[in-house]
Amino acid sequence: MQTNYQILWDKCLAVIKDIVPEAAFNTWFLPITPLSFEENKFTIQVPSQFFYEYLEEKYVNVLKVTLYRVIGQGTILNYRVMVDRTTGGTVDYPAENGSMVIKKVAPKDINKAPNPFVQPAPQDLDPQLNPKYTFDNYFEGTSNRLVRTAGEAVAQNPGKTTFNPLFVFGPSGVGKTHLCHAVGTRIREIHPEKKVLYVSSHLFRIQFTDAIRKNTTNDFLNFYQNIDVLILDDIQELIGMDKTQNTFFHVFNHLHQLGKQLILTSDKAPVDLMGMEERLVTRLKWGLTAELYRPDPDLRRKILKNKINHDGIVIPDEVFNFIADNVTENVRDLEGILVSLMANAVINNREIDLPLTKRVIGQAVRMEKKQISVQMIQEVVCNFYNLELTAIQTRSRKREIVQARQVAMFLAKKYTDCSFSHIGKIVGKKDHATVLHACKTIKDQIETNKSFRSSIEEIEKLLKN
Repeated sequence: MQTNYQILWDKCLAVIKDIVPEAAFNTWFLPITPLSFEENKFTIQVPSQFFYEYLEEKYVNVLKVTLYRVIGQGTILNYRVMVDRTTGGTVDYPAENGSMVIKKVAPKDINKAPNPFVQPAPQDLDPQLNPKYTFDNYFEGTSNRLVRTAGEAVAQNPGKTTFNPLFVFGPSGVGKTHLCHAVGTRIREIHPEKKVLYVSSHLFRIQFTDAIRKNTTNDFLNFYQNIDVLILDDIQELIGMDKTQNTFFHVFNHLHQLGKQLILTSDKAPVDLMGMEERLVTRLKWGLTAELYRPDPDLRRKILKNKINHDGIVIPDEVFNFIADNVTENVRDLEGILVSLMANAVINNREIDLPLTKRVIGQAVRMEKKQISVQMIQEVVCNFYNLELTAIQTRSRKREIVQARQVAMFLAKKYTDCSFSHIGKIVGKKDHATVLHACKTIKDQIETNKSFRSSIEEIEKLLKN
């Protein structure tokens, strides 16, 4: 026997079917399940966060108008979103909240340098932090362990550790910005009295240019010199901007001398920031300089699992493994592939299977031309032997570290065009003779030790996947 809310929803579907195209109706409205109608609130369940966000963006007016027409003016629409199919976890959102992600990340306009004569209290200063980027979803792996640990230490005692400034560098998409927001958010939780500000170098430059044009550079300096925790993202964008660099130099000096915390990111190490003032580069190296590498295999799987659970989708194990093994460059690629898969599956009303996954990934990742680099070899070897990535860079003579270092050198020579000297420079800062000896040692072991040969074959398989 149908319940009252089921009957009402059937009437709503009949109305909606006449409003939207058949394909859209079958894709976006048939999967909806009515749950209840109490105290003028009509609750519907949708299968994922992605599904909810799409309805809110494209069809919320259709839903609300239909409810008013069938039930009456003032009926409140409420969503129940399946966020974790494994546990049955759900979360409720009222209609017209918009996408929760979009709502959180939309930045406020801070292009204009604030008036220093009206210094905001810490609770009134907009820190420009994205609340979706936290330590809870900044998963740890060998590629980011040092950076995450340093970030948590800074969050506990900003300005009081030796990690000041904390300079984090690495290629695009490996988690630098996520870390910045996570540290800033944690500091505000632990130290609500501190003024925390996240700003991109691009915006800092725009603000400074605006201050020059309006003759308010003193106001600009005064504002930034009153920040307790300054987080400057992508400092390489200041290269070639001499006046902006000079101004930031004075801001840096002032804050550092007062024991304020500075957190900086870049796509290059300080020594490689050609075009940056030498005196500024020197200061960038005062604290901890830490590199973020491409996500290692275990980290990629953690990120994928979290994203899948959050969005409430189900994918076969073979699809999960294929994504983790082939989308290796950065976190953004991983998330982008999942969004593309969800869109294809929902809009085309089909299951997420391996053929669809291969097609989607093939449009974004050149799998057949995947380049094996010395850095990649080091990551795979260290992960295989359960060692920190930095271990083979040390002078340690421990047997397991020496073996991992020699294996990395052997595979680097086999799979790259690098010379013995170049490999030695990258792997442990060794000389040509050391690499030559390592290659001969590993080759001999492969020929005489069946178990060791199997291990090398397994590492090579991981490199090619």
